[in-house]
Amino acid sequence: MSTEPSTSNTAALEYVAAVAHPVRRRDAQTLLELFGRITGESPVLWGPSIVGFGQYHYRYASGREGDAPAAGFSPRKAAMSIYLADGIGAHDDALARLGEFTSGVGCLYIKDLDKVDLAVLESIVRSSHATLTARK
Repeated sequence: MSTEPSTSNTAALEYVAAVAHPVRRRDAQTLLELFGRITGESPVLWGPSIVGFGQYHYRYASGREGDAPAAGFSPRKAAMSIYLADGIGAHDDALARLGEFTSGVGCLYIKDLDKVDLAVLESIVRSSHATLTARK
């Protein structure tokens, strides 16, 4: 990711307000509150479409390194992407109770937050954020 975030949360709030898909916009507004409560951080826009909260530094064995949001989401056309940089596998037990979603290596894809257990999602994001911010 290694893109510098915007310097204020205005860009992130404007981005969410302008999301065309009504369910994605509604869900993004819900996630703004949820992620803010979990992280204690204000949202910032990373690149053109990732709403991030806090940041962490990563370094791969290859030597590549950079900064990325410690918690983040993106209201994509097909589904809401929720980034879990500590990996989906770290949350297998909770994911079994989450509800309707698909996933990639480090992302949850949720089409409608009304079809997931928000308390379970909160515990997943909280755990991922704690893991990433504990790395120094």
